[in-house]
Amino acid sequence: MSSAYAANQTFVMEFIFLGFMNIKQGKSFLFILFLIMYTICFLGNSLMIIVVVLNQSLHSPMYFFLVNLSLLDICYISVTVPKMLVDLWVESPSISLMGCAAQLYFLVALVGSEGFLLASMALDRYFAICCPLGYARFMNKYICLQLAAISWACGFLNTCLHTTLTFRLSFCHSNGISHFFCDIPPLLSISCSDTSINELALLTVGVFIGLSPFFFTLVSYAFILHAILSNQQKRHLHKAISTCASHLIIVILFYGSSIFTYVRPTSSYSLEKDQLVGILYSILTPTLNPIIYSLRNKEVKMSMRKLIENQIEKGMTSDLHNRYK
Repeated sequence: MSSAYAANQTFVMEFIFLGFMNIKQGKSFLFILFLIMYTICFLGNSLMIIVVVLNQSLHSPMYFFLVNLSLLDICYISVTVPKMLVDLWVESPSISLMGCAAQLYFLVALVGSEGFLLASMALDRYFAICCPLGYARFMNKYICLQLAAISWACGFLNTCLHTTLTFRLSFCHSNGISHFFCDIPPLLSISCSDTSINELALLTVGVFIGLSPFFFTLVSYAFILHAILSNQQKRHLHKAISTCASHLIIVILFYGSSIFTYVRPTSSYSLEKDQLVGILYSILTPTLNPIIYSLRNKEVKMSMRKLIENQIEKGMTSDLHNRYK
């Protein structure tokens, strides 16, 4: 191997995000859009966590999983969006090698964890609707903690493998990433090393991390919908179907986009399509999750109203106390 070639492999210390450089107009609009979505996601999920933690009546398996989902989504969207907001105003948006590795590590970890967590939530709803008499036995505190721990652990174990395999590669042809953030397919596409092991790992592990929870979730919701339609009490039928349908939309958006990204050959990588899909699973679904899963829930809305009223009452009481002190 020549010394010049070796030097090219060694001294790639930063990557350039070509996705932003290809945008000539509309950067202000994208900045406002991404900022609004990030704010909705952050505030919505934070509010959900606070409401559940402070309200004893919401300490149930369903809300335990929703708190985990909210925490995961806050971390998830924070991995990519703040950097994207900065990069929209930089002439040559870049990221260091270590920064790229860190971003990839947490992104892949949280994608994997969310897939398993959505499957755990589907299992919880299955037992609640299809096996109500055995719900307390099947979904006790110990099992819920195990399911949450497995969801987080699977995501972080998965990312250790892929991050290690990705950054053992050499990047000697180009340091331009055709994306808005560091992800596995665009990094593999610019590597001058043999990526066959990486692609095999993506396809093999992707079946377990992506396809298995996806099909499990779909089957769970199929049983749930069957149980709802078979119920003789039609009073809440429309609302139940609407709730399941909205959940399924989020599930299909998340799993569909993440499976499209990771469970396919790198040779089929497309700049425009993959940038759009990347926005779907990294920004859109974390933004919609608190709205679909939490803020449309009647119990959550009542708890939020009580929390706000109590805070207003405390503020007024404190103000009166200070005034006549």
